[in-house]
Amino acid sequence: MAEAGKKLYPNCDLNVWLRTCEEEVIDPLEGTVTGKVPSWVQGTLLRNGPGSLKVGSSRFQHVFDGSALMHRFHIKDGRVTYQCRFVRTNTWQKNHRAQRILFTEFGTKSVPDPCHTIFDRLASVFKIGGHLTDNTMVSVYPFGDEIYTLTEVSTIHRIDPVTLETLEKRNPLDSVVVTHTAHPHVMRNGDVYNLGIAKSKGTLQHVIVKFPFTEKGDMFDKAHIVSTVAPRRTMYPSYMHSFGVTENHFVLIEQPLSLSLYSFIQNQLYKEAFSTCLKWYPDKETCIVVINRNNGVVKRYRTETLMFFHIINSYEEDGKLFVDLCTYKDARVIEAMYVKAIEGMQTNKDFASWNRSRPRRIEIPLDAPEMSKVECRLLADIGCEIPQIHYDKFNGLPYRYFYGCGVDVDIEHACPIIKIDTKTGETKLWYEAGWSPGEPVFIARPDAQEEDDGVLLSGMVRECAPDSAEAHELALLVLDARSLRELARASFRTPTPSPKSLHGWFLPEKRS
Repeated sequence: MAEAGKKLYPNCDLNVWLRTCEEEVIDPLEGTVTGKVPSWVQGTLLRNGPGSLKVGSSRFQHVFDGSALMHRFHIKDGRVTYQCRFVRTNTWQKNHRAQRILFTEFGTKSVPDPCHTIFDRLASVFKIGGHLTDNTMVSVYPFGDEIYTLTEVSTIHRIDPVTLETLEKRNPLDSVVVTHTAHPHVMRNGDVYNLGIAKSKGTLQHVIVKFPFTEKGDMFDKAHIVSTVAPRRTMYPSYMHSFGVTENHFVLIEQPLSLSLYSFIQNQLYKEAFSTCLKWYPDKETCIVVINRNNGVVKRYRTETLMFFHIINSYEEDGKLFVDLCTYKDARVIEAMYVKAIEGMQTNKDFASWNRSRPRRIEIPLDAPEMSKVECRLLADIGCEIPQIHYDKFNGLPYRYFYGCGVDVDIEHACPIIKIDTKTGETKLWYEAGWSPGEPVFIARPDAQEEDDGVLLSGMVRECAPDSAEAHELALLVLDARSLRELARASFRTPTPSPKSLHGWFLPEKRS
């Protein structure tokens, strides 16, 4: 226990995750630009994340539960504007009409509805996912020329990328897919792949779903399952927040963090938080599932026990398959994202270890026998999360650099933007006291010849108390991707506190 009034982590303030947006920004705010935005950076950076932790007098208990809030930074001829708007999910609308939490979220139990009898809840057990939240507050991705917000349930919401209006709600493959990851892969030809859990032959299977690109028509009409893999433990499918794709393979990581189907069914009945269905098995190894995209052959390999959210990249080279990911020793990082944990972090001596992520590389000889033990080595000894690469050109291919946000709360520069050279292990940091930058999105310079020739765009907010005046300040940061030197920033002051976002996507300006 820390001494009274003394902070254990004086250089880090995670209260940026606990803010509530009380007023949307419908009409674009003009930013005050310092420095110079490169003339070739033209387009829209969309961001998604938890925008409100309150409903009436109720409060969500976990960062993953906040109502989805879309942010829009539009860059045109060196000028930058900002907007934000809540996604009009069924959950958001019903919660706000009732002024209480009606839907169970990842870490929050819903308030009991007196109109729902025990028989209603029993009926929901036989329709898996029937009463789950549709709060798509994690990520935003394009499917063709349409933009959708995602989380880990099968529902997605189409968003107008200019006004941020919610246009429609969709459930692609709703009759088959129960959940899917918040991080699909958008291929260079426009096809989209995602990993889900589907009902098949009376049980649940991991499935890869393909959404073929089409210039005319609906990508969802032609969506179909291209690969099916049985979980290694039938009643405990592994939790997967992302997956990998290479030229010839899909890559799934079966970590020892698993979804207990027994608990899930019980929770459907009693409306317990989804997180209570997740079980960590410290005595279980991690398995890497490699699916051949050409013939469907599935092989499993073993590596050390680890937990992960995000795969950085995966690729094949010289007869080997490489998988880079941000790893944890266990699943306590989920505990660290509860509201009470964040509020008490400055007196919790274990909080830093809960967040201790490290980027690692798994190396698999493709001719190795199935279930061989494979190497998992450190790429750099620095905490890193929400990784990004030069995605358009290097996703699924050999690459060298990735970028992310620091997560080591107990160091001097606790919230930096990080660049890591996977070849040398060299790291570079951008840091400014009092600011908390978000996911750095790489934008390549036109006709760039080098992998890191471009800029990073990062939306950042002030580190301060949620109800202070500084909580209304946010900025779009523009960094040179090679050196992490600041090129420009556009500063804004919003009507209400500015919540920090999770993930985003850049839409380049269409050339006339």
